Amino acid sequence: MTAAAVAALHSPPTAAAAAAPPSRSLSLTGLGACRCCREAFGWASRLQRRRGRRRAAAAAAQPKKKMARPPILSVALPSDTGRVLSIQSHTVQGYVGNKSAVFPLQLLGFDVDPINSVQFSNHTGYPTFRGQVLNGKQLWDLIEGLEENELLHYTHLLTGYIGSASFLDTVLQVVDKLRSVNPDLIYVCDPVLGDEGKLYVPQELISLYQQKVVPVASMLTPNQFEVELLTGLRITSEQDGLTACNTLHSAGPRKVVITSALIEGKLLLIGSHKKTKEQPPEQFKIEIPKIPAYFTGTGDLTTALLLGWSNKYPDNLETAAELAVSSLQALLKRTVEDYKKAGFDPSTSSLEIRLIQSQDNIRNPVVTCKAVKYSN
Repeated sequence: MTAAAVAALHSPPTAAAAAAPPSRSLSLTGLGACRCCREAFGWASRLQRRRGRRRAAAAAAQPKKKMARPPILSVALPSDTGRVLSIQSHTVQGYVGNKSAVFPLQLLGFDVDPINSVQFSNHTGYPTFRGQVLNGKQLWDLIEGLEENELLHYTHLLTGYIGSASFLDTVLQVVDKLRSVNPDLIYVCDPVLGDEGKLYVPQELISLYQQKVVPVASMLTPNQFEVELLTGLRITSEQDGLTACNTLHSAGPRKVVITSALIEGKLLLIGSHKKTKEQPPEQFKIEIPKIPAYFTGTGDLTTALLLGWSNKYPDNLETAAELAVSSLQALLKRTVEDYKKAGFDPSTSSLEIRLIQSQDNIRNPVVTCKAVKYSN
């Protein structure tokens, strides 16, 4: 550094230099500055760091502002529908369990909170599948998390496939917990036990459903095989179906819908609604057109549609069933047509339903399947 440069460092700053803010990245040690300047600069830097630490400490000492708890709008501003907790299976690809139930319920105006009892890559009808199974403790952890944040106010509980006794026991605890918050909770139970003579779950679950689940359900939606397991009655006639409904009523649920029963060559839905303890139930049937194909997820979808439409028509189960069956039929016909367009023979394999493409049929179904009432 020249003598002139050293003198400039010691001379008073010009007006422009005095007005300029100090550079935070300036290092005099790299400029060959004199010792007194280096010491002065170091002292200023230490002072600046001390002030910064004091400001940080003062900020930390200030009480932190807590975020206000957000209002639960589905509780604060209740709709004409409600808020559903749906505990069912889930597949990444395809439509069964919650994948079949959540979207239709949302289309019908419900807030839906799904808990996946299993999470698989695809349904088990494929050559392979992978995934995880939720256990009872993990289910209860989720419920406790909701409770801690006051998020347990539900108008409906919907359950489908449950694969173990321990998980089913926890579901029963969930029913009690939800009804402690909302005594008017409607519990819609699809007792997924099996179909066409084949059991899908461990044998021990049958007695658990009979003794503990059926008594606390508001609506039960079994198929023919499941009704026979739950009641011990063989269903070979329509009268057998009505008797089975009465047996289930006596155990607890006010609404019973046998979603599919093959009787004397006809595919029927049989519904029964016991409006009061004193009066006999109002009972009806709907003949379901047969479609020559096998579909997955239709039982889960049917129960969701029955929940949605029976909420709109709480005292008219036959109207709710007409809308549910008509909606399902339109969806299945579209599914078959789309597979044919793709050059696939629908009768050679199980079909994934065209749920998204049928949303208009779900939201605004045209009634094509009419209920016929039985005389008391």
